[in-house]
Amino acid sequence: MKVVIFAGGLGTRISEETDTRPKPMVEIGGLPIIWHIMKHYGSYGHHEFIICLGYKGYVIKEYFMNYFLHNSDLTVDLENNSVTYHNSTTEKFKVTLVDTGLNTKTAGRLKAVQKYIGNEPFMLTYGDGVSDVNINDLIAYHQQQGKIATVTAISLEARFGGMDLNENGEVVSFREKAKDESKWINGGFFVLNPEVFNYLETDMSNVMWEDEPLEKLTIDKQLSAFKHHGFWKPMDALRDKIELENLWQTGQAKWKNW
Repeated sequence: MKVVIFAGGLGTRISEETDTRPKPMVEIGGLPIIWHIMKHYGSYGHHEFIICLGYKGYVIKEYFMNYFLHNSDLTVDLENNSVTYHNSTTEKFKVTLVDTGLNTKTAGRLKAVQKYIGNEPFMLTYGDGVSDVNINDLIAYHQQQGKIATVTAISLEARFGGMDLNENGEVVSFREKAKDESKWINGGFFVLNPEVFNYLETDMSNVMWEDEPLEKLTIDKQLSAFKHHGFWKPMDALRDKIELENLWQTGQAKWKNW
């Protein structure tokens, strides 16, 4: 099954890292976060990717065009202009890189890559979030539900801890931050049937995938939610990048299953 990845946003909330590169190219453990996402899908046997480019898309193109250069030792013979690669690290990835416009919104980006997907089910996610979601279980759930679209639902984490007090002002229980399973958010990691493009028929260049298309799918009862109770982390701000880097460096990167 092909995997579409949104990778064209400006990444303004993490501008410390995105002045010179798009957010999916911000590194965790010396490797772009988009690589981590692709490795996760690849561990479940999904190796064909369609990447929706926008802001500084040439940086992502350059990375994959020179993948051996970035991931190998090499000897350059200037006399005969030859390069010998050593200890090269290869992947089974087949990557289609599509310029979907600098200011195009997510629904327009998805519509722009339709011709590369074909008339078959596919997956879709964001190029700035990692998770340990079980892709096999996600696909099986989507097939079982029989709807056009499935979104991975993430239980919203409480921002603050909580306390219970008695009448005398004594604390009788103290709770650290916990997930609130009465509130679920869009975690990406979609599975979509090709009929989803029926919801993208008009000009979508200024439409967010998360707005009109998903709202219409919901009204038509064609959107199901796969509840994920495990690890999920988007890289929205610099503190998120620092947290993900720390998890990687301390061997606690729960998304690493390869």
